[in-house]
Amino acid sequence: MKIIDIYIIKKFLFTFFFAISLLIVIVVIFDVSENIDEFLENDAPVYDIIFSYYLNFIPYFVNLFLYLFTFISVIFFTSKMASNTEIIAILSSGISFRRFLRPYFISAAFLAILSFYLANFLIPQTNEKKRDFKDKYMEKLAKNKDRNIHLQTSPGTFIYVENYNNSTNLGHKFSLEKFKNGKLYYKFRAEKLEWDTITKKWHFEDYYIRTIEGMDEKFVKGKELDTTLILQPSDLYYYKEDYEEMNYWELNQYIKQAKLKGSNKVKDYEIEKNKRIASPFATIILTLIGVSLSCRKVRGGIGMHLGLGITITFAFILFMQISTVFATFGNLSPAIAVWIPNIIFGLLGIFLLQKAPK
Repeated sequence: MKIIDIYIIKKFLFTFFFAISLLIVIVVIFDVSENIDEFLENDAPVYDIIFSYYLNFIPYFVNLFLYLFTFISVIFFTSKMASNTEIIAILSSGISFRRFLRPYFISAAFLAILSFYLANFLIPQTNEKKRDFKDKYMEKLAKNKDRNIHLQTSPGTFIYVENYNNSTNLGHKFSLEKFKNGKLYYKFRAEKLEWDTITKKWHFEDYYIRTIEGMDEKFVKGKELDTTLILQPSDLYYYKEDYEEMNYWELNQYIKQAKLKGSNKVKDYEIEKNKRIASPFATIILTLIGVSLSCRKVRGGIGMHLGLGITITFAFILFMQISTVFATFGNLSPAIAVWIPNIIFGLLGIFLLQKAPK
């Protein structure tokens, strides 16, 4: 059986990497044709296009389509084995179906670990260079937040800014309030704020400071003030999908800080975090479904199995998108939303496994 294990693992991994390589070539060609005008218009160097953008573009797309092509690969080579009556011969020799599944799960586990590593550690590194290139030559990723920005920088400390422009580093109507036991004891207000990129300090104009100590109250007013705060310019604007540059630990830390600050983008980051964990498990679940579907010899052959397999894959993707929308715009928990497709298709896999020929 060890020889058969090696045979199946080789078939599995070779089919997967061959199929994903072809896809990457096709995707790169289409992406070049779509973005060539922007590259030429912004005078993007060929070296940067190849090594800063497309070389760092590959890991992202490998991981994006990993569970899809795992499923297609399993169906393709397993259907071929069934058509050649290889599976019948293996089972007829006394090998149990569960034992037959072992090399599939070894391969799926390897791809699941690869997916977890790519999503949580490698891709955030490669995305830094890719996004720097994109920000410079394709589209600006920094976006100003809406008006009336509210933040909590630490427990009991709240900041309000009416508007802030990250291009000019200027903002208007700034307010900082500190509370203790539910009572206001410090308030700082300024008509204008500006970030000094050299001194790394905030410059305020037309400010006043109000300090309350019991029945006593102090009031200070001035024209200009330079000071440091537990506030960064990046807190007042956001980078489009900046979680792409965060590894697993950074993403967890950012979610904690975003909850403290009351950011309305917390759900997006929680969905991303749970996707990075759920996707590797989807690889194993779809492998189980793929083997159970394609191990039976049928009249339609590989074409029948591939058609059914692709239908199930797109149904999985549809479930993922729908549940994510409910989490983003509704009250559904991000963890539950991301895991719903895995649970539903996991049950489908168990059902198909019971119906598979033994």
